[in-house]
Amino acid sequence: MNKLITYASSFVFWYPLIMSTIWIIGGVLFYYRREKKPTLPLTESPMVSILIPCHNEENTIEDTIKRLNNLNYPNYEIIAINDGSKDKTEKILNTLSAEYEKLRVIQLKTNAGKANALYLGLIASKGEFLAGIDADAYLDCEALNYMIPHFITPNYGERVGAVTGNPRVRNRSSLLAKIQLCESSSIISLIKRTQRLLGKVMTVSGVVVVYRKRALIDCGLWDRDLITEDIGVTWKLQKRFWDIRYEPKALCWMLVPETLVGLWNQRVRWAQGGIEVIMRHWNIFLSWKYRRLMPVYIEQILSIFWSITWFILFIILTVQLAIGTQTFSIIFWQGQYLSFICLIQFIVAMSLDKRYDDELLKYYLWAIWYPTFFWYFSAVVILRAIPKALFGNKKKFATWNSPDRGI
Repeated sequence: MNKLITYASSFVFWYPLIMSTIWIIGGVLFYYRREKKPTLPLTESPMVSILIPCHNEENTIEDTIKRLNNLNYPNYEIIAINDGSKDKTEKILNTLSAEYEKLRVIQLKTNAGKANALYLGLIASKGEFLAGIDADAYLDCEALNYMIPHFITPNYGERVGAVTGNPRVRNRSSLLAKIQLCESSSIISLIKRTQRLLGKVMTVSGVVVVYRKRALIDCGLWDRDLITEDIGVTWKLQKRFWDIRYEPKALCWMLVPETLVGLWNQRVRWAQGGIEVIMRHWNIFLSWKYRRLMPVYIEQILSIFWSITWFILFIILTVQLAIGTQTFSIIFWQGQYLSFICLIQFIVAMSLDKRYDDELLKYYLWAIWYPTFFWYFSAVVILRAIPKALFGNKKKFATWNSPDRGI
């Protein structure tokens, strides 16, 4: 039993340490090998259809549409899909459609989920390229000029199925928002840089992504029964050998939850969606042609296993400390070392992203709360998401609720 606990303790310590080191090295290499190079030129401007799924978005949708109407890209349309909203979203969209020539609106009476809304938006779209953004997101006016060249560059872009952008947190008034601002760079952006360097990514960012319509049709479109359509379609595209790119210069300013309940609901949904996708695509191990996806899959499995191991070990060590059979010193110093590595990861990642957000580094001190709180929070989230993914009610359509948009 003691030997098993020793092995578990080693895994809980070494796994985040090794992965953090990999993310740091990968992020820096991506910056010098790709990100630092001149931007790909926009040699033509194909039609882009911007799809905005909406569900109870009366407080955000008007500002989002106004900003989308002023992009520095010459050839695009905006399609808002109101997915059975119960508030004033329908009325607001009808008013806006009369005001903005680029805007078209699809009104659905029943909530059938974000993936279904995107599916109907694709059917109505005119563009060969589809941009998906959230209803609370402010797309940077130059974002499409950075993303579209990935698709159209000769001898480079024909195999690109999707390009995901760089989400930035715009609400920064609360402790939770500031921590997530740091997390956005250190966890999301840094990991995407590393995964892109290795050739495959776990997921595009649903808040800012451009798809090639032909690639979506080729892979069978979004899975409308999955709670996280962005993770699911990323794996379907890559299994059909479409390339997924990460473009850090394509910025999108988003809102994040600022209450514990809102954050809990968001992270459980993300974790549940990731587990559902892992369960659905286990068959990559049956064919060697999917070998480049295997490291991403294995890393996700290990992260889930880490959360389970940590929780069990936490209970055992708490009992041992209470009865005096375990000392606190080893646990303390291991935790301090991991926290130190975590903070190094944060400073590296935030330094890479500083060029896109001038005030980013002034929030670095808030990153100290991440290993203190978010590690434990994320582990418990995984434990809650596992039974939801395994035993949750399976519907034809994965319906959704408008998330916590901040205070």
